[in-house]
Amino acid sequence: MRSVELFAGAGGSALGASMAGFSHDAVVEWDANACETLRLNKRAKTPYLEDWRIFQGDVRAFDYSAIAPGVDLVMGGPPCQPFSLGGKHRGHRDERNMFPEVARAVRELRPRALLVENVRGLVRPSFRRYFEYIILQLTYPGIVRDDGESWEDHVGRLERIHTARTMPDLTYQVVFRVLNAADFGIPQRRERVFIVGFRSDLGLEWSFPKATHSLEALLRSQWVTGEYWERHGVAPPARPGPAERHRARIAQASSRMDCLAFDQPWRTVRDCLVGLPSPAPRGVPGIANHEFVDGARVYPGHTGSPLDEPAKTLKAGDHGVPGGENMLARPDGTVRYFSVRECARLQEFPDDFFFHGSRTEIMRQLGNAVPVTLARLLANSVRKALLVHGRRN
Repeated sequence: MRSVELFAGAGGSALGASMAGFSHDAVVEWDANACETLRLNKRAKTPYLEDWRIFQGDVRAFDYSAIAPGVDLVMGGPPCQPFSLGGKHRGHRDERNMFPEVARAVRELRPRALLVENVRGLVRPSFRRYFEYIILQLTYPGIVRDDGESWEDHVGRLERIHTARTMPDLTYQVVFRVLNAADFGIPQRRERVFIVGFRSDLGLEWSFPKATHSLEALLRSQWVTGEYWERHGVAPPARPGPAERHRARIAQASSRMDCLAFDQPWRTVRDCLVGLPSPAPRGVPGIANHEFVDGARVYPGHTGSPLDEPAKTLKAGDHGVPGGENMLARPDGTVRYFSVRECARLQEFPDDFFFHGSRTEIMRQLGNAVPVTLARLLANSVRKALLVHGRRN
């Protein structure tokens, strides 16, 4: 199946879609370091990237007429800073707000499906009205905002169309949900909003995949059965530590053994780093991007990620790399920065995927990325729905 990837960054979303069976007609990204990361992996013949057509430049200037009709999926994550809790919260007033460009891509390519990712802050109350506008733009991408028309007037026009009996020619059935990556086996607590739409003429039924992993199952494996510690060959701490906050959930996990039979435990930082040696100041032979960086320290609000829990959300940082939230917190209370390779694992990039740029630039690429495995899961779910439609027709 054919796809177009917008705002590709370091390629987490595009890589996941390729793993799910999509072939990219275009992979569009403006950042030079991120594009060089993609080219570096393409030259190295990293699996799934060899046939990517990489376009470096502003998506607002991209010409979709060069892409043949019949695209199956438009996918991407517009810049999140306008809506991020860590940003300046300018929303629709921010020049980096690229959701209108997503609507343009859908309007011009008429894909069978769309898949968009962004920060959870997009759905918080202060942006609720604009988020409703985003959903309506993607539902009716052919209804373009007129010159001089405010977004408030445009959303009113879209609402009138939405309530009318006659629908425009190009219409999508759009749904959204906030997903926690940890619930799908990614070793990171990372909540993001995903928007999925199918062209209305397809008549498809679809819903988001069910979560496969749970906190209760992790707590049970650690503090009820002890399987977690046995698997890693380490003794459990004398006290559960942070898990003490979840005593009720531990008891619940113990009493719900049958219900949890189909749940897998949340994956932890320890799970993620199995087989990876500690980083060294000059790197580790045979392991790219695995240098030790000195200077990690704990301060209020920045305490790092405990080894035996999923990592906290990796962050890109508005002005470089944030300190504490990209740190590993060991059981003995000491901390150190995650290496680039460790962060890549937390984002589910394969170990043979290389990154270009300074540490700050690479961490920005990683902090903005979609976890590869989660992108593959969602893209595969969309692909299966499209295949079902193809068999019906």
